[in-house]
Amino acid sequence: SAHPLPLVLCARSSLRMSPVARAVLFLASATCVAAFSAPMATRGMFGAAAPSATFTAPASLRAPRLRGPTMFETKVFTKETIQFSVAPDPTSEDILRGGRDKFELVAKAFEGIKQIGVIGWGSQAPAQAQNLADTLETIGSDIKVKIGLRESSPSWKAAKAVGFDEDKGTLGVQDDVIKESDLVMLLISDAAQANTYKTKIEPLLKKGATLGLSHGFLLGHLESVGEKFRDDINVVLIAPKGMGPSVRRLYEQGKTKNGAGINASFAVHQDATGRATEIALGWGIAIGSPFIFETTLKDEYCSDIYGERGILLGAVHGIVEVLFRRFISQGMTPEDAFLNSCESITGPITKTISKNGILPVYESLSGDDKKKFEEAYSASYTPAKDVLAEIYDEVKSGNEIRSVIMHGDRFEKFPIGKIDGTYTWSVGEKVRANRVEEKIPLNPVTAGMYVATMMAQIDVLRENGHSYTEIVNESVIEAVDSLCPYMHAKGVAFMVDNCSRTARLGSRKWAPRFDYLLEQQACYDLDKGVGVKSDLIEAFKSNPVHTAVAECCKLRPSVDISTTGESTAQDDLSFTFR
Repeated sequence: SAHPLPLVLCARSSLRMSPVARAVLFLASATCVAAFSAPMATRGMFGAAAPSATFTAPASLRAPRLRGPTMFETKVFTKETIQFSVAPDPTSEDILRGGRDKFELVAKAFEGIKQIGVIGWGSQAPAQAQNLADTLETIGSDIKVKIGLRESSPSWKAAKAVGFDEDKGTLGVQDDVIKESDLVMLLISDAAQANTYKTKIEPLLKKGATLGLSHGFLLGHLESVGEKFRDDINVVLIAPKGMGPSVRRLYEQGKTKNGAGINASFAVHQDATGRATEIALGWGIAIGSPFIFETTLKDEYCSDIYGERGILLGAVHGIVEVLFRRFISQGMTPEDAFLNSCESITGPITKTISKNGILPVYESLSGDDKKKFEEAYSASYTPAKDVLAEIYDEVKSGNEIRSVIMHGDRFEKFPIGKIDGTYTWSVGEKVRANRVEEKIPLNPVTAGMYVATMMAQIDVLRENGHSYTEIVNESVIEAVDSLCPYMHAKGVAFMVDNCSRTARLGSRKWAPRFDYLLEQQACYDLDKGVGVKSDLIEAFKSNPVHTAVAECCKLRPSVDISTTGESTAQDDLSFTFR
């Protein structure tokens, strides 16, 4: 504020800049204001704050921000209030239980909607569009689901392959579909949303239309450049806690087993019509979510982008790499090393968590194995939390979002390469080909390192005020019920290579950080015999999240996801890898 002229000139120039350039400029401008607002004694050369010996994170990034219960109101559906944790952190939250028996209510929730436009054909769009169309057909609704694609998109053929067609009025050019639709589900890539929303998408939305998102990334981008959504539209979110193919496969399984599906969070960011909550909940029920909980767009993108860089993808990638090398160095064959690292995680460890919770992994061990778990947990928790705290700060500050957008601008020049040809994953392919499921060991060292990282991820989210439903779904359920089954069937490398562009970028960026710190700190402590840190183990055993996990296990669908066999889920390698 002391030197406004350069900022005003920059703001005028920014109107002609790309979204990425405006994001960088906005951050620089904010930094400039902060620097000149500081007391003169603290300023360094050119008005910048003088460097200090240690960096202290801003209070908004570091201080715990625990908040009250998450409650919502609905006139169409019947919600439930569940106690997800007890003392010392008692929390009750509202949820909506889904299932095919709730499908008839979708028509009422969608009252006034004549067309749903699904924009894009990436990971989520094929699954959600098919699920919506099937549900609306099941209840005899005349609401149309129409896919909107760019005229040059290579996905026209894929959309037609599962029944969407121009002649039926269910497939069309993106701009036309946006203009026509009452609910516009924007499911294109994050970088594409950031680059096109304000100029090519928002101007086409009808007044009173509902913009539907499955990720809060767009809000993070808009905030970083000082923009917001148009005031005369609803803005809602339904974010399934799993990749698109799992959303479709479990919906298909739900046709014979009521309640099978992928949980989803919902958020209402803007309610211009007074019906945004019902529309969001109807969307969640219609795509087959068995359990829907409330969040905000900001909390969703913070927890989601953070989570996929952590235990969902980046961390598990790093853990497998470091343990694979470690076990070989201790005398195991490469095949046994992979069996005791990767196969142990995607097999018995995560299957135990899925059905029974995190603590039962520890409780299933005894004697020397329990001590090995405690030593590995003690050695791994702090270095893992170090990386995870950094990731959260990078996401919340907007740095990680800017990184994704900037990569989008470089994508044609530097496309994302595959990792499945490296030695670790080549060995894994052989191990999976000869797998005997019941002979996969639950290795206590692997379990200790994996669980420590999962708990560190949980603790960072809780310290930053996220609800237990969001924490458990983003850091536990999505890992063990959606991603790990695919990792077990097709490999960790397959998942790293075939998730959304944002997730693939994050995994490649942060997996090496987990690998490095766990090697340099956790493995060092194990080699030096530092031993068990009783305070960490007691904190693990008494963590309130275990009650929340147990409650969520009660809400778990009665079926495991099918990762192979006949399905209209587009999860084959040739389709998803681009």
